[in-house]
Amino acid sequence: MTEVSEHFGTQTADPQAVVRGRLPGAPSMWFFVIGDLIIFGIYFVAYMYFRGQDHSAFLQSQSKLNLDIGIVNTVVLLTSSLFVALGTSAARAGKTADAYRLLCLGLACGAAFPLLKMFEYIPEITAGMTPGTNLFFMYYFVMTGMHLCHVLLGLVILSFVIHSLRGTSTPRIGFVETGATYWHMVDVLWLVLFALLYLMR
Repeated sequence: MTEVSEHFGTQTADPQAVVRGRLPGAPSMWFFVIGDLIIFGIYFVAYMYFRGQDHSAFLQSQSKLNLDIGIVNTVVLLTSSLFVALGTSAARAGKTADAYRLLCLGLACGAAFPLLKMFEYIPEITAGMTPGTNLFFMYYFVMTGMHLCHVLLGLVILSFVIHSLRGTSTPRIGFVETGATYWHMVDVLWLVLFALLYLMR
């Protein structure tokens, strides 16, 4: 019962006591996040290796990506993470109404990502750029597709966090932090993907 209270407890008298001396969120989420980062890390290393083997072909394929949508999606996720971070801070301070509004804004920004990604995927696929086109597009679709699945799961998690804030004056800080931890991981993964797939020359 003590462990549950520690991970998913309510507001304490000192808001900073919630995060002092421990990682925010549930340990099980950190286990999941680290495992995910390792898996994506393996893909990143493999991508870099094969890119080095055929740099010109990768560079030519990379030039066909829609950089504008990639930039907008980066701004969208960074803005979403900012709102989630501010919402988490508000929850720690016991400002449930503010936390609710900020997390709703974070959810709205995050929801724009998959919509924009469809506007990017559909023209690429109709133009004949598919995972079977070459090694670059195989990695592009596999890695961005996996990330898109993580975004969708993150939106579901944020929805549950937002629901938990409705009609209460004592937010479950651990639950909010756990959802925020996952969402920030999704953001970090996209920043690496954006740099590798869209920007690196």
